[in-house]
Amino acid sequence: MPSIDLTRYEQKKSVTKKEDKSSLFDLLNKDISFGNKQLPDKKKEALYLELSSLLQAGINLKSSLELISSGQKGVKDKTLFSDIQASVLKGDSFSTALQESGKFSLYEVYSLQIGEETGKIAEVLENLAKFYQNKIKQRRKIISSLSYPCVVLTTSLGAVFFMLKFVVPMFGDVFKRFGGQLPWITQKIIDISNAMESGFTVFMILLFLVIVFILAVRKTEQYRRIVSQLVLRIPVAGNLVQKIYLARFCNSMRLLIDARLPLLRAIALIRQMISYYPIEVSLANVEGDIMRGLSLHEGMQKFKIYPPKMIQLLKVGEETNQLEYFFDRIADQYIEEVEYKTSTLSSMMEPLIIIFLGLVVGIILISMYLPLFQMSNNIQ
Repeated sequence: MPSIDLTRYEQKKSVTKKEDKSSLFDLLNKDISFGNKQLPDKKKEALYLELSSLLQAGINLKSSLELISSGQKGVKDKTLFSDIQASVLKGDSFSTALQESGKFSLYEVYSLQIGEETGKIAEVLENLAKFYQNKIKQRRKIISSLSYPCVVLTTSLGAVFFMLKFVVPMFGDVFKRFGGQLPWITQKIIDISNAMESGFTVFMILLFLVIVFILAVRKTEQYRRIVSQLVLRIPVAGNLVQKIYLARFCNSMRLLIDARLPLLRAIALIRQMISYYPIEVSLANVEGDIMRGLSLHEGMQKFKIYPPKMIQLLKVGEETNQLEYFFDRIADQYIEEVEYKTSTLSSMMEPLIIIFLGLVVGIILISMYLPLFQMSNNIQ
């Protein structure tokens, strides 16, 4: 069976990154990124699920790929799967064909290579389908839980901006004509509105410069380290982000170990794939510790990103030679915690945002009508 050319894959991946550097894909793709220009997770899930079902039904790989290729509607997808099918027909292994396409990660390539070597490719394909299914399910739950609060918050900020930008200046002009001393709160609101009016252009320029600066340095090690440390210190959200990436790390480790990939190779692959700086850096050190004779849990316990309970469970997994089982249990536990905390956070944010909007709008309205009340009393 042809071996996987890791160097050639990384060179192709590097070229792809350079070609795609000017795009906004990296900025928009907040999910774990296995590389640019890859097949979307939903299509990967469908491919692995359909292919595993066909193989388990007794249909050979070439015929299965032909069926999947003929069922594609998009031109790009049809071309991609036709090329994969052609590579397999030439005599390449399925894992090599995926590698040559540049649309799949090393994670998938090595898992499928192990499946081909052990005769368990259908099982590996099913595991990959479940992996992407869970990943998509988790992402959808998080988005559905946070989308409504984010929409309400954006609407609230838009309403406040509209009032400060258009409504308050109209009242300010009226008050100037009448003259007299304005109440303290009214004067402060007008000052904020005037500052927004005069500094809006400067603010937009500064915002643009900040965005350009972030885009320029976002891949540097120092920036990633600082941002990850700041995010982890945010109440509730920091712990939520940590659990999301730990769940994905454990799920990835479970799949690779279950595919009988050596531990060091599994760690090296995940370190290349995962985009979360604390885990990425820790795995580089853990890899070196294992090569020096330490166990996995001994290398991981040096880093605060891994909770003590997780370390203890992995220690038991190493002692009983059931690491894949414990990684699976830990991943499920963290996924449940993430879903629960996301739902709780969403439930808490909704009333808080409404209260915030009510207070701000109420303060603005009261500050604008307060001088009118005073003038009516003076007239009487």
